[in-house]
Amino acid sequence: MISLKRNSSYELIPANGKRLKSNTIYKPGQKEDFQISRGKFIDFLSCQKCFYLDRVNGLITPSLPGWTLNETTDILLKKEFDECRKNKLPHRIHLKNNLQHIIPFSHSDLDKWRDSLHHGIKCRFKDTNIILSGGIDDIWQDTRNNKIIVVDYKSQASYYNVSQKNYLSSPYRENYKKQIDFYAFILSEMGHNVSDKSYFYVCNANRSLDEFNGQLKFSETLIEYNWDSSWIPSEIEKMINIINTKNIPESNISCENCAYNRERSKLDKHENSIQLSMFD
Repeated sequence: MISLKRNSSYELIPANGKRLKSNTIYKPGQKEDFQISRGKFIDFLSCQKCFYLDRVNGLITPSLPGWTLNETTDILLKKEFDECRKNKLPHRIHLKNNLQHIIPFSHSDLDKWRDSLHHGIKCRFKDTNIILSGGIDDIWQDTRNNKIIVVDYKSQASYYNVSQKNYLSSPYRENYKKQIDFYAFILSEMGHNVSDKSYFYVCNANRSLDEFNGQLKFSETLIEYNWDSSWIPSEIEKMINIINTKNIPESNISCENCAYNRERSKLDKHENSIQLSMFD
């Protein structure tokens, strides 16, 4: 889709394609702390060239509209879990899955941890200047051992039933697992005792109904995932090495952004050559 730049009053303004805030641009060799969010780390794993152009060269990736229906599901679920948190009681999804020993985790910084834009969970990577960050959806607690459990809400609309086997086997959900791995890594580095088990709370809208009638009907399924963060340090170190050089890395051959930019560049060069030939 085509993205148009607007200001806070929703007026169209010129798009310059470059970042203006210096703290969002990494200078190779810099000593000052620099924050890498979960989303940007996933970008690095997807295409190192796009990541480098964004974080080091300061190119702005075209924006996308917000997922307001998904966001609404998140907001309402958080209200439900906050009520259970206040009363130290398991949620209905816990009771449904025979997980009576699990309750929402209480912590004074929880609201900050859930605010990915301004706070989130954070840790310094080893003795570097890189600060890893991310905004979690929720954290639960196993009352048998007091370990905390990373939880991520997912909303979708599919004709297929959600099951443990089909949900995590999809290649389109590999980044979901990496997301949980990343959060668990940060929380562990923050000193928390993190359970090996995490959960996706999947809300699936029923598309097989005969009518809309002003409401969507969702099924709710818990998908258990045994996270693994062992792969993260080596990837972070690779990322640090790349952003501390002035050499733009190769693109992922499957990156559609890079493919579009290559073809667009060819057309622009062809158009410029035609215009120049008109003056010969």
